[in-house]
Amino acid sequence: MRAIKKNIIKYSKKLNKIGLSTLRSGNISVRVENGFYITPSGLKYSSLKTKDIVYVKLDGTFNKKQKPSSEWRFHQDIYLRKKDARAIVHAHSTNATAISVHNKKIPAFHYMVALAGGHDIKCAKYATFGTRELSKNILKALKNRKACLISNHGQIVYDSDLPKAFELAEEVENLSLQYITALKLGKPKILSVKKIQKVLAKAKNYKRG
Repeated sequence: MRAIKKNIIKYSKKLNKIGLSTLRSGNISVRVENGFYITPSGLKYSSLKTKDIVYVKLDGTFNKKQKPSSEWRFHQDIYLRKKDARAIVHAHSTNATAISVHNKKIPAFHYMVALAGGHDIKCAKYATFGTRELSKNILKALKNRKACLISNHGQIVYDSDLPKAFELAEEVENLSLQYITALKLGKPKILSVKKIQKVLAKAKNYKRG
């Protein structure tokens, strides 16, 4: 389990290093049998130690001497409802957040939107951080998707392991920047659902990198 904790710390620091989230914002978790490990609340990623990473059972219980991220509930709910979710990355990345404050989704302006699992990347309705209401809104936006924006908040993604989840979060941020740039030139062409369905079919065998 120490290796899992060290990996969480590695990618938490990377959140800061590449600018996906600054200081304490965002959170990362990895699923294990009967629970998940998650970043703590209130600590800068640069100072994290393995003892700081918190184990939370799927029933929501954890060592009261530790303090998991205040948003552990939506990690719990995603793991309970998405059996293919093995790692989650939540970030307050600049461009994804910029779109989210307009409560807008990212449409299929680019075929890479399909990497999130569908013909768009939806935006979950706003709710106070750390609440079950927010979890409910996120799960709705993640229906048949592995990524979504969160209104006035940021983005969240999951995947089969942490490296893949982190890369998807990077892709969502990159697509967000591209979409914002495209909007500056006018109304972008949106690919049809039929065209995205073809991309989704090909994406099953697509290996990033």
